[in-house]
Amino acid sequence: MDFLRPVGGPTPDVVTALEAWLGALDEPRPVVVETSGSTGRPKRVELSRRPVLASVTASQRRLGGSGRWLLTLPASYVAGLQVVCRSLVAGHRPVLLEDHGSFVDATAAMGGEERFVSLVPTQLHRMLDVPEEVAALRTFHTVLLGGGPVDAALRARAAAEGIRVVATYGSSETAGGCVYDGYALDGVALAIGRGGRIRIGGPTLFDGYEDDPELTASVLEDGWFLTSDAGRLDEDGRLHVLGRLDDVVVSGGVNVPTPAVAARLREHPGVVAAEVLGVPDEEWGNRVVAFVVPAEPGPSLTELRDWVGEVHPRSWAPRGLVEVSAIPLLANGKPDRLRLRALA
Repeated sequence: MDFLRPVGGPTPDVVTALEAWLGALDEPRPVVVETSGSTGRPKRVELSRRPVLASVTASQRRLGGSGRWLLTLPASYVAGLQVVCRSLVAGHRPVLLEDHGSFVDATAAMGGEERFVSLVPTQLHRMLDVPEEVAALRTFHTVLLGGGPVDAALRARAAAEGIRVVATYGSSETAGGCVYDGYALDGVALAIGRGGRIRIGGPTLFDGYEDDPELTASVLEDGWFLTSDAGRLDEDGRLHVLGRLDDVVVSGGVNVPTPAVAARLREHPGVVAAEVLGVPDEEWGNRVVAFVVPAEPGPSLTELRDWVGEVHPRSWAPRGLVEVSAIPLLANGKPDRLRLRALA
C-alpha cells in the first residue's frame, strides 16, 4: 500500500501494488488519488475497490470489449489508475509507454489481444500529425479521450483516419470517466441542479476526501456528487458539458462562457491551440484573455475578436491576447490555468 496512499512512485511498482489491491481477499483500504489542482489546492480523493470495479465493469460493457491497455498517462491520476485497473481486470498487465522509445514501439509490444488506450486531447492532436502514430492508433479497439473538451474537428480528423474515439467525462470523485460520448454508463445517474451544476450519482462515487469531512460534505448531497461543472441534458438524455462553473466569467456585466470562446478560437485557421481565461481588471471586473499558439502568420487580436463575433455575441470576444509557444500543461495533460493566468 506504500504506493497507493497516495498513488505514486515508479509506475511498475504502482501496477504491482494495484494488482495486489484488486486481488486482496479482505476489503483493502481505499486508494488515495490526488487531484490535479488545476484551479487551486489539490484534493486527496479516497476510492475504495467498489467504485473502481464498478467503473471498470461499466466501461467494459459500454465499449463492447476488454483486453490489454497501453498506459500513456501518469498512474497517479485517476485516468491512468483506471487504465491499469481495466487492463489487470481483463487479465493483462498494461504496457507502459515509458518502457519504450515511442508510441509505435509500445503498440508493437502489446501482443495479439484487443488493444485500448486512453489519451488527452493534446496527445491525440499531436499524434494525428505523425503518420506512423496514426497507423498505430488504427490498431486499437478504442481510444478513450478525456481530461478536457474534445473539439468536433479533432474527432472528425480521427474518424477520417479510421480511429475509434470515445469522449469521456468524469473526475477523480467519480472513479474516472463515467459518461461516454454524452451518455452515462450503466448504473450512473445524471441530473442538472441549481445554476446548471452537473450532479452525478451511482456506484462509481468516491468514499470522501481524506481527513476532510467538511469538504466531503460540501460536495455530497443526498447521494449525489455535486461537480464543479455546468451542463445541460438534451431531450435524449445526452449530457452537454458547458464548462466549469467558474469558467463563466463576468466581464462588464456580461456572462462569458470561456470554453465556448476557446472552442471558437481553435477553429481559426491561424490558431494551433488556444485557451481562454478571465483575468481581474479594474475597468471590466474581469478581462477575457485569449492564450493562443499561433500559426505563421498569427492572427491579431482584432481578427480574433471578429472571428468570435461571427458566431457568438460580440461581448464574448477576448479583450486581450497572449501568444505562447505552447499551452502549459499539468502532468495529466490538462491546461495549467495558474501558469496561464500568471502570463497575463
